[in-house]
Amino acid sequence: MHSGADLTRQLLGFARKGKYEVKPININYLMDKTSGMFGRTKKEITLHTRYDKAVWSVEVDQSQIEQVLLNIYINAWQAMPEGGERKLETENVILGNDDAMAHLVEPGTFVKISITDAGIGMDKETQQRIFDPFFTTKEMGRGTGLGMATAYGIIRNHGGIINVSSEKGKGTTFTIHLPASEKKVAANDTPSTEVLNGKETILFVNDEHMVRDVGQQILEMLGYNVIIASSGEEALDTVNQDLNNIDMIILDMIMPHMSGGETYDRLKAINPTIRVLLSSGYSKDGQATEILNRGCNGFIQKPFNTIKLSQKIKAVLDSR
Repeated sequence: MHSGADLTRQLLGFARKGKYEVKPININYLMDKTSGMFGRTKKEITLHTRYDKAVWSVEVDQSQIEQVLLNIYINAWQAMPEGGERKLETENVILGNDDAMAHLVEPGTFVKISITDAGIGMDKETQQRIFDPFFTTKEMGRGTGLGMATAYGIIRNHGGIINVSSEKGKGTTFTIHLPASEKKVAANDTPSTEVLNGKETILFVNDEHMVRDVGQQILEMLGYNVIIASSGEEALDTVNQDLNNIDMIILDMIMPHMSGGETYDRLKAINPTIRVLLSSGYSKDGQATEILNRGCNGFIQKPFNTIKLSQKIKAVLDSR
């Protein structure tokens, strides 16, 4: 069970000192790229889009908003086990004093995002509790619970609103409002958007249940076979038992009992050629640099940007 401090950190979008890299982006672009990646791996879902071509920019941390979108996509997929339709929409809206006050945000201009599925839907009780920490239902699957509570924390931390409307047997719509920005999206500030899939076996090591859960689903969407370990000790046991079948390890740096650094050293003692991608919510400075200097193959900062994660994994797997 997470402590209250850990839970608060999760609900604020993994932010130890506010948001991470906040910059103006085009939300149509981000939704198109994340849904495109998801659609390539979940071909049983038919996607419909209706984007406002003149959508205002929003100032956000792209990785965090991507995490919110992927959580909702995963919920939609799990709500449609036999396949179905998903609709994505964006539009520019203005919230007056009454609407803004009702949601405890400042009135003004917002970009509205709507994500609708034709799945099993939710009853009123589930809708009222969907953003509560640790709440989950067997029907909704692994994508709910703390993942949706984290999504709520991220959107609120950006000064926005997230709501859900649903009816049993008639699908679900998640609606997000993000404050619009007058800043322009930099024309040369578009990172590589190529999602690199694979089919190797990855051992994903992280002591936080929610991070393991979401991480596993993202990796499986990318096509990988995933083995989960919740501690350094469990990772060592797994590698000892299944040494020849693990192509790569994604290793969290900060873990209780046995740190990522100690786990890395002991993994390399078992297999000096094992490929390891180090992950942390902190920057690459300090302890992470020391581990990289000892031969670790790469580093990625949490929360994961799926496109960057796919590219980092491919770079590590292709390294010699």
